[in-house]
Amino acid sequence: MKKMKRREFCTSLFALAPLPAALAALHGCARDEGWPEGMQPIKWDRDTCVVCNMGISDRRFAAELRGGPKNNVFKFDDPGCLALFLHDKADKYPWIREPATKLWVADVTSQGNAVRWLDARSAHYINKYSPMGYNFGAVAQPQPGSVDFATMAEHVVAKVRKPQR
Repeated sequence: MKKMKRREFCTSLFALAPLPAALAALHGCARDEGWPEGMQPIKWDRDTCVVCNMGISDRRFAAELRGGPKNNVFKFDDPGCLALFLHDKADKYPWIREPATKLWVADVTSQGNAVRWLDARSAHYINKYSPMGYNFGAVAQPQPGSVDFATMAEHVVAKVRKPQR
């Protein structure tokens, strides 16, 4: 095998320098995923739900909460986990019930990597198998059998936080 001269070696490395950036752009690392203003991007398969500690991987059911004096961010893998967090943490974070607190949920009809984000309070929830088995998925428009956010949250809390006897 022919021995490469130092100058040839350095020139060949310089020619390959743009390759990692191009590969990252093709893979999606550099593209805008359409995050709503104020929403912190979710690192798919790396961020975990603050309620169940499960990795956030199914983009159709992800949710996020942002607000308070410190602009706290909490991420969820299921709309039901968001509902439980609101129920369980209202005393610790009194600001979570304020209208200024942002609540986002993914539209369950999103396809592939393109997620459509909805305001969780105005979204409608349909019966759809979800990562934690709360079985609600968010949609933008009312559908037969869909419920509002408050009703979805009541169902989830009643299912999980059964009264003690």
